[in-house]
Amino acid sequence: MTGLARDGGLLLPSHIPEVSAHLSQWQLLSYPDLAVEIMRLYADIPEADLRDVVTRSYATFRHPDIAPVRSVGDMHILELFHGPTLAFKDIALQFLGNVFEYMLKKNRRELNILAATSGDTGSAAICGVRGRDRIRIFVMHPKGRVSPLQERQMTTVLDGNVFNIAVEGTFDDCQRIMKTIFSDLAFKDAHSLGTVNSINWARVLAQVVYYFFAAFRVMRLTGAREVQFSVPTGNFGDIFAGYIAARMGLPIRRLILATNENDILSRFFKSGSYSGGPVHATISPSMDIQVASNFERYLYYRLGSNPSAVREAMKQFETTGTLVVPPQANGRMDDVIVAGVGTTAQTLATIREIHDQYGYLLDPHSAVGVHVAKPYLLPEAPMICLATAHPAKFGSAIQDATGKDLAHHPILDALVNLPTRCAILPAREADIRRHMEDQMRNSPHSAGMTGS
Repeated sequence: MTGLARDGGLLLPSHIPEVSAHLSQWQLLSYPDLAVEIMRLYADIPEADLRDVVTRSYATFRHPDIAPVRSVGDMHILELFHGPTLAFKDIALQFLGNVFEYMLKKNRRELNILAATSGDTGSAAICGVRGRDRIRIFVMHPKGRVSPLQERQMTTVLDGNVFNIAVEGTFDDCQRIMKTIFSDLAFKDAHSLGTVNSINWARVLAQVVYYFFAAFRVMRLTGAREVQFSVPTGNFGDIFAGYIAARMGLPIRRLILATNENDILSRFFKSGSYSGGPVHATISPSMDIQVASNFERYLYYRLGSNPSAVREAMKQFETTGTLVVPPQANGRMDDVIVAGVGTTAQTLATIREIHDQYGYLLDPHSAVGVHVAKPYLLPEAPMICLATAHPAKFGSAIQDATGKDLAHHPILDALVNLPTRCAILPAREADIRRHMEDQMRNSPHSAGMTGS
């Protein structure tokens, strides 16, 4: 529930369980049953309670498989957008909302969640905790840098425990403010702060499940003994979940990290240099990130599970804007992860091509993953591309790509005329902190009552 460790670092489990011996017996499990089997290896929640939390979390999804796999040409598309807000973040955040509520009731505590979003995390987090007792949520998004539908999914939620903040800056500014506030331990303790961002380990754990689920489905379908995944990523959380799955023993030949023009991660896995730069606004806004908060989790393993080496590397990055990791003895940066970039033009071309050839619509983020995956296709290791959002969330990009107004969903269409509520604040930590304190004073503890 704390998200960040007290020294400002990230939390990881003390060990990663090896599950190769369980793979055959897990292959036919439903998504909720598989989630219980994987999560119970890490969770300190009684199994019966965990099963209840998982069952309630995925009862809100619109597809019986939760995360179905579709064959599209010579690839397999893992659809992660069948939750309440039509984005992959629902898979973790529906679970996290129920876990938070369970723990808070058990311990008779309250929680103030502070989150930063580049698009989909905010609406999924809000949906996961709206109307829940003992919880308030403050969500920062970069003003004008999320899609209009993503913004409306957040700001049309008027529950008394939900507070949206449009920050006059970039997503990296939002992340910086959040980390600064969490580093003030007196403030964090006084106001019981927690986070739902991908820095929260429980969220990463929930995402590990769909790698197993998809791999089992595709291996049964094709007879293959291993798979590959292409993952559009900006904050390194989604692909890090796949990295954990591989370390647990899931037979993953390759994890393909796909970025847009904000290519700090792609450059690292090609050169070993992790160096920030200006944020470029693109048609895949959830990936418009230059400082990937989960990257230091990967560094822990890449640097020999040495916390001191991670601290030194992160200090170097904070001081100079660059950190460098030498290649392994075999000359590779990593034995599992490779990387590539999909530009805006390539993304639009991929959306158009996949729709023209197969009648299937990709959202811009998913299209980046499909484009970057193409050079890595192998008959013996089927390619699974993560579809991270419903295309209707990015209707203008779909229209630019296809020339047609094809991307709609009734949930999103219904948002157009709803009232909104959102505070607009400068990208300054002091202003965000003051706003949070004002709302905590003025709003009741019970989420069921109307806040200011």
